[in-house]
Amino acid sequence: MKVAVTVSLKDGVLDPQGKAVEHALHNLGFANVTEVRVGKVISFDIEATDAAQARSQAGEMGRRLLANTVIERFDVQVQP
Repeated sequence: MKVAVTVSLKDGVLDPQGKAVEHALHNLGFANVTEVRVGKVISFDIEATDAAQARSQAGEMGRRLLANTVIERFDVQVQP
């Protein structure tokens, strides 16, 4: 199964990379863009008996390694 874990900073955590991207977009003429947040997507294949098992394992991976749960949140998407 294909799994994608999306990691992003929690609300209220300063995102300097997001601010830099927002500033650059404004300089390019996209003045209507606000509140830019930058994250990451970790994609991988996993052998699992069903989507629930894959989601559970990916969630554990997110908590233990892929995200710093003090300042980041993550979301798991599973495609069979």
